[in-house]
Amino acid sequence: MSPTSAAVVESPWPRSEPPGLTPDAEQVQLRESLRGLLGKYSDIDQVRAAADTDPGYSPHLWRILADEMSVAGLAVPEQYGGLGYGTAELAVVLEECGRALVCEPVYSSAVLGAHALLTAPEAEGNLLPEVLTGDLVATVSALGPDTDDLRATPGPHGWRADGTVTHLIGGGSADIVIASAETADGSRLFALRLPEDTVRTERRVLDPTRRQADIAVLDCPAVPLTTPDATEAASTRLRDLATLALACENTGTIDRLLEMTVAYAGTRRQFGRPIGSFQAVKHRLADLLVALERARSASRYAAALYAEDPDSARLAVAVAGAVCTDAAVHAASEAVQLHGGVGFTWEHAAHSYFRRVLGNEAAQGDARSHRARVAALIGV
Repeated sequence: MSPTSAAVVESPWPRSEPPGLTPDAEQVQLRESLRGLLGKYSDIDQVRAAADTDPGYSPHLWRILADEMSVAGLAVPEQYGGLGYGTAELAVVLEECGRALVCEPVYSSAVLGAHALLTAPEAEGNLLPEVLTGDLVATVSALGPDTDDLRATPGPHGWRADGTVTHLIGGGSADIVIASAETADGSRLFALRLPEDTVRTERRVLDPTRRQADIAVLDCPAVPLTTPDATEAASTRLRDLATLALACENTGTIDRLLEMTVAYAGTRRQFGRPIGSFQAVKHRLADLLVALERARSASRYAAALYAEDPDSARLAVAVAGAVCTDAAVHAASEAVQLHGGVGFTWEHAAHSYFRRVLGNEAAQGDARSHRARVAALIGV
């Protein structure tokens, strides 16, 4: 076969490095500021105490994150009241939240909720400003038929919705829920402004620092965010953003797990030597470092591509979902084991991180499901 007759396979990857892949000075400063803040207000004891409160997080820390760090408006365009940064900066925030096991609604409201409201043609002005300031907390459903059972109808005073939404992250305390609902013309995304009498049922979940609830609404005010023709595309972008956000969060979690495990291996002594001096332990820690670098590379690359064009980042996001999920589960398991007897007690911090990565896996799919999506995207 001659070279000219051979089939040309177009690479699904971009041909040049996307901007924002290498951290700049502003991102480094953002990371340092956020790490210092979370170190003061979000150590493991504070996280566990906040998770046991009625809202499931610390309103005080959430106020600081919204006011001083502007986490909700960081990656929102300036014309809608945001700071105009991109998902590369958002990735920095999510990595640090993963390191600190933050239970405040950064993932559900500042990331997914704010960007879901941006899908409206006019970036729904009556809800978005209060979400950006943190005065209202939003959350987004899984946008699937297994979780969203809503019917929306128009009326003289706007749209109204009836039905249920299940497995809502932060649903027990959210003010706004973005979910899909059936209409006479087809499925659309709506923002539901939940009234005080909304029936909320807390679910029993593996990770108490990221609670879930089911809600039931009747004649609930609903703001349409998409037309029926645009719903599928908008839902796909939001699912991609959710996968990317958890990939970044998992990267931060791996970083913290490796840090605490290396510190323990350097102080715990057996046979008169630190256990970190044993070759078998060194190899396992080295494997964790490799896993961290793989996760960091995959998540940051996907974030940089998503900032340029969410649709062209789909493959990179799926790869990041697979790589970071695998790496996080591996890191959490190793952290528990390498901490020895104390690591197997529920009181140890490693178990809270272990629960978080398993909860993330359940929320956005395991590594196998992400690899299946990679295969579908490249036509295998």
